Amino acid sequence: QVQLVESGGGLVPTGDSLRLSCAASGRDFSRYTAGWFRQAPGKEREFVAVINWSGRNTNFQTNYADFVKGRFTISRDDAKYTMYLQMNSLKPEDTAVYFCATSNAPYSDYLNFQYEDHTWGQGTQVTVSS
Repeated sequence: QVQLVESGGGLVPTGDSLRLSCAASGRDFSRYTAGWFRQAPGKEREFVAVINWSGRNTNFQTNYADFVKGRFTISRDDAKYTMYLQMNSLKPEDTAVYFCATSNAPYSDYLNFQYEDHTWGQGTQVTVSS
């Protein structure tokens, strides 16, 4: 069983940056595709970004939702069992609870990540003021 703990959320003005972290424990993190989702008040949870499993090499592949391309960057450090989401040029519409997630099956295809079963963190609040 894996445990995921997000951190790094907060209140920032429009145009500012934040870096979210997701610390994993309980299994070999490097074997699992991982990513970020978000949920704004009154809206459904939506996919943000994904990074594929690495097997401890550095050949990462990533994919992003259109609304964050060019502003957000996902990365991972498997030696530290940690995944990151660097968020730049934040907008008020980015306000949401951000959740990290891993696929439940190892070695899964990152292009199918948002449609799979996941293990979730508890979420971290990001608020962007206008």
